[in-house]
Amino acid sequence: MGQTGTWPYGETDDTGENYQVTSKMQVKVVSATYVTPAEIDTTNKPEQGQFVKLTLTLKNVGDAPAKFAAYGMMKWEDDQTAAQDATTLEGVGDGPDLDTTYKPGQAVTGSLVLDIARKGGTVSYVGMDDPSADAAFVVKLPKS
Repeated sequence: MGQTGTWPYGETDDTGENYQVTSKMQVKVVSATYVTPAEIDTTNKPEQGQFVKLTLTLKNVGDAPAKFAAYGMMKWEDDQTAAQDATTLEGVGDGPDLDTTYKPGQAVTGSLVLDIARKGGTVSYVGMDDPSADAAFVVKLPKS
């Protein structure tokens, strides 16, 4: 926790090719907390097995606008389980929304509630157009 990283933000042309970096985003992991359905005000049980509340600060540290959209783009994996979609709609509407377009210098601190198979492992943000990148950032989750 408390780690900060940056990644190049870019886009492809209308044909989905010719990737070009247009800006740069920064992420700081504020916290990762395992939560129960009651703690996030839901009666839904996690389909995969465990909810984790991931609080991040995202900031545009580049020179042009950059978009962040987590839904369908957060993957969880560990030594036993291949990468799985971890996104949920749980917690949507609670606090600031990370999913937005960031102008240069703008930042938001907010939380995502993810559904993972078990404690530990890593969560990756794969919402990038860069064909040579596996993930924009990876967060190692605590084992307990």
